[in-house]
Amino acid sequence: MYEHCPNCGLRYEIEPGYFWGAMFVSYALSGGVALVAGFLIFYALNDPDGWTYVLIICPLLVLITPVNFRLSRVLWLHYVSGISYDPEKRTEF
Repeated sequence: MYEHCPNCGLRYEIEPGYFWGAMFVSYALSGGVALVAGFLIFYALNDPDGWTYVLIICPLLVLITPVNFRLSRVLWLHYVSGISYDPEKRTEF
């Protein structure tokens, strides 16, 4: 992830360890995905064995990790720190 915004130069990490809070957002997103996947597996496969849940949900969570990483940081930046996009500060390349 960039240290500064390439368009406006905003420094993303406001203080050391700032994104530790995003870890909790990431846990919530992963838990939500696992819960929805569990319900879908339950209803689509007619309540299979426990190993079926593990063999489907664990790889799914590993596959969404890059998206989850960035999304949790973006959510943390926008909803906790109040950072918002300002088109006036955008630089043209």
